[in-house]
Amino acid sequence: MSQNESCEIYCYDEPKVKRIQGEMQKKDISSVAQLFKALADENRAKISYALCQDDELCVCDIANIIESSVATASHHLRTLHKQGIVKYRKEGKLAFYSLDDEHIKQLMMIALAHKNEVKVNV
Repeated sequence: MSQNESCEIYCYDEPKVKRIQGEMQKKDISSVAQLFKALADENRAKISYALCQDDELCVCDIANIIESSVATASHHLRTLHKQGIVKYRKEGKLAFYSLDDEHIKQLMMIALAHKNEVKVNV
């Protein structure tokens, strides 16, 4: 909209607005925003993608994949775990991580497909 095309109506379709607001209040949109915020970091996105490619990876392998220290990888994995994106299991001193569920893999694959479509259409 240009400056001359400003909306002069307070609310065009008030019933629709109220319905959507009501639905939004029933959902935990804040948690969804936090999920995307966690995935917005490039290293955490790389970790999530790596875990889409293999069911389970050791912290040291994840560190090598994202070309970081084990401490840095562990820091990102803690964040992903707190957001319910990854889960882990211990085997002695080793920690193996995997995606929490199939939905995270779907989100990553859909985002990558969307990005590829945007590149083609530009």
